[in-house]
Amino acid sequence: MSAQQQAPVLAIDGPTASGKGTVCRLLAARLGFHLLDSGAIYRAFALAVADRSIEDHEISRLQEEAQALSLEFRGDRVWLDGRDATEAIRAEAVGMRASRLSALPEVRSALLARQRAFARPPGLVADGRDMGTVVFTEARLKVFLTATVDVRAARRAVQRPGEDPSAIAEAIRARDRQDRERAVAPLRPAADSIMLDNAGHVPGRTVEVVLALWRQQVKAQG
Repeated sequence: MSAQQQAPVLAIDGPTASGKGTVCRLLAARLGFHLLDSGAIYRAFALAVADRSIEDHEISRLQEEAQALSLEFRGDRVWLDGRDATEAIRAEAVGMRASRLSALPEVRSALLARQRAFARPPGLVADGRDMGTVVFTEARLKVFLTATVDVRAARRAVQRPGEDPSAIAEAIRARDRQDRERAVAPLRPAADSIMLDNAGHVPGRTVEVVLALWRQQVKAQG
């Protein structure tokens, strides 16, 4: 029996700055489930290989680093190599490299088991870009959050006061293209995902909508 069958999984995918992180944290708290921030895993990996001056073409070294990655989640904090890297992994350059590295099959394969290990009782809320299409294909509920680039850029600008809003929007467009066009596990909704436009919702409202969908699925599946 797979981990996904032993523990129910709620998979939420979507592009950068679509509100996944906040929504998933609130959902995990409401449901009493574990939380997987898959993006943090790839960002931490990107930071680790940068610290070690490993290039994208050094596949064997990337594989070794992915398998040996010293990563720990402590509440909302991400610890890498024994240090708090929560802020460092959120840098735009780190996110772009994480997207490039995540397109490498060898890297994805090495980090896949680490992500699936988060699926344990009583359940898991999984936040990412391929949770429903690759990592948790048997998830009980799959949701794909959407919002326009302008809305997402405005949200990111609030988090980064002083930065040029137009530059933020262009960075988001570039990340979207990179995520959608990669050959391995591109950003796309699963065939059985429920599309949810998150542009006009405050996080609490989105959480209530997803919780209602979750209860329907639980009731339907018994």
